[in-house]
Amino acid sequence: MILESKKNGALPLVSLNHISRVCRSLEKSLNFYQNVLGFYQIKRPQSFNFNGAWLFNYGIGIHLLQAEDPESMPKKTEINPKDNHISFQCDSVISVEKKLKEMSIPYVHRRVEEEGIFVDQLFIHDPDGFMIEICNCENIPVIPLEPIRVCKRVTLI
Repeated sequence: MILESKKNGALPLVSLNHISRVCRSLEKSLNFYQNVLGFYQIKRPQSFNFNGAWLFNYGIGIHLLQAEDPESMPKKTEINPKDNHISFQCDSVISVEKKLKEMSIPYVHRRVEEEGIFVDQLFIHDPDGFMIEICNCENIPVIPLEPIRVCKRVTLI
């Protein structure tokens, strides 16, 4: 989906390239992002002089960076759907919920209703407490509040 902004002065961006996450344990985070979320490790430039890993899937890059002082990182235990998070679209929230139960991964389930359209959201934490949402958010149409040029998901009224 590409939106062409009509706002004067907006940066000429093309897409999201990657999300970067600082982690307490690179090994634990790699395990989570690969075995829970299905990302694949990809080649990372050898010129970096710090420990990290690059992952890719679903058209999204995730860069994991080993924290210099892991013990100083804040610890989150409560899953709060109103906290900072990234969100992944899924085909079946029921299947994801079943898999989370099988993997003994704690989650919070929320349901949003807008004009008869329902969206189910599952919120989980990565090993460092960063929140991840898994949802069927594509059920809600993207309706611009101002004119735009191009957007494949836009429902024009």
